Amino acid sequence: MDNLNRPIFGLNRAPFLVHSTMNKYPPTLNVKFFCTEAGNEPVREWLTNLPRDDRKAVGTDIKTVQFGWPIGMPVVRKMEPELWEVRVDLKERIARVLFTVEASSMVLLHGFIKKSEKTPASDLETARQRKAALKRNK
Repeated sequence: MDNLNRPIFGLNRAPFLVHSTMNKYPPTLNVKFFCTEAGNEPVREWLTNLPRDDRKAVGTDIKTVQFGWPIGMPVVRKMEPELWEVRVDLKERIARVLFTVEASSMVLLHGFIKKSEKTPASDLETARQRKAALKRNK
């Protein structure tokens, strides 16, 4: 498919303007991985276990948020105060990365593959606990 006829919201779902400015201007947000007290980075570990194409799709959407913040649907949805999700459409499934914004950083709290319409309560609770730990350790 040539560039003139490609869908506006394909794999790189951000509008052309967002992608064309990514290389010219600094990002709006820095991206950080939540780190446990033991030094583990759960979202980084989750990402490394995904297939290469899925990692690339998740990374593209995180980069879209990084350079285009604040951004809304279809890429980002607010879940509750100070908690958002990056919505990633993979080939045959759906991934979500829950994050919070602290100062000028997007902190990636939890990543998972959705198996139902509604975000599982356990995944939301994991993100809430990590967000609380982040605030305690400031």
